[in-house]
Amino acid sequence: MNSNLPLLRPIRILLFPFSLLYWLVIALRNLLFDRQWLKSARFNLPLICIGNIAVGGTGKSPMTEYLIRLLQTQYHTATLSRGYKRKTRGYVLADDRTTALDIGDEPMQFHSKFPQVAVAVGEERLEAIPQLLHDRPDTQVILLDDAFQHRTVEAGMNIVLTDYSNLYVHDWYLPTGDLRDEKRSVHRAQVIVVTKCPPELGLLQKNRIIESLQLLPEQKVYFTTVQYGIPYHIMAKVEYHITQETEVLLVTGIANPAPLKKKLQDSCASYHQLSYADHHIFSIDDLKEMQARYSQLQGDHRIILTTEKDAVRLIKFQQELTDMPIFVVPIEIKFLFEEGEAFNQQMIQFIHSFHAQ
Repeated sequence: MNSNLPLLRPIRILLFPFSLLYWLVIALRNLLFDRQWLKSARFNLPLICIGNIAVGGTGKSPMTEYLIRLLQTQYHTATLSRGYKRKTRGYVLADDRTTALDIGDEPMQFHSKFPQVAVAVGEERLEAIPQLLHDRPDTQVILLDDAFQHRTVEAGMNIVLTDYSNLYVHDWYLPTGDLRDEKRSVHRAQVIVVTKCPPELGLLQKNRIIESLQLLPEQKVYFTTVQYGIPYHIMAKVEYHITQETEVLLVTGIANPAPLKKKLQDSCASYHQLSYADHHIFSIDDLKEMQARYSQLQGDHRIILTTEKDAVRLIKFQQELTDMPIFVVPIEIKFLFEEGEAFNQQMIQFIHSFHAQ
């Protein structure tokens, strides 16, 4: 996977004519919505959309979790996702029997960590929202996960994320680049968050990035960094503190493991990576491969480390996992420049003003 990246770039350059065709298609689609020849539906409750205009990991799940933590004690909160790579179709509301195969890995992660929050999936959000409100009529705010480019529903608050290491202004359209929507679409957002910034990001660099984004005066820009918690065993939930003596087998099936790899470079003796495709559905053969790779590690302090998103796709192997040293590293976002409270207030005021109407 990562070893294929050097080969990917020249191939992508050859695909440039197709990226022009792709751009024409999405530009025409956006024009039809802008001219209201294609209609966007509005709902009589606050909808907060968390999205991006590029494929790959920009940190939508950690941002959604941040908003859940912020809102759940004040409002009856729900999340609605597409449910990528699930084995079901149509609308599904998570319950006690739900698995990642039913709703997808990221919604399952939300459901596992926040069982009091309504977690639903549905490819057609225009149809799924009324079904969610029918099932949970007390819902006061819905978080639309990865829905910015789906314009059939108009959210009152749009949050667009862009990766610090791959800002959308420096990117190009699929398949040559990673953009899946027009750059000008960002002007529909009220908030832009630059994610995965280095913690030491300075004011000069911050201002240069803001200038390069060329946003509208009314748009707000925030900067966040990744913050990792203490790993815990996937079954026993016992914590494990990684030290300079720890040798790690890193198992990932996510779009962008680079920040976690950087973290391990600075905190453990060495690490070895076993990579799978984003949203990979793990098999028993994958588990055997992990065991074989783990047995090759040297030293007295060895663990297998994975992400929370991967863990919800591994948990089906409960019997096998009990005796395996697989630990899960939690991830949260942290706002830089002490702007977290300003972001929080912007979200609260949006919901409050909506209910006050």
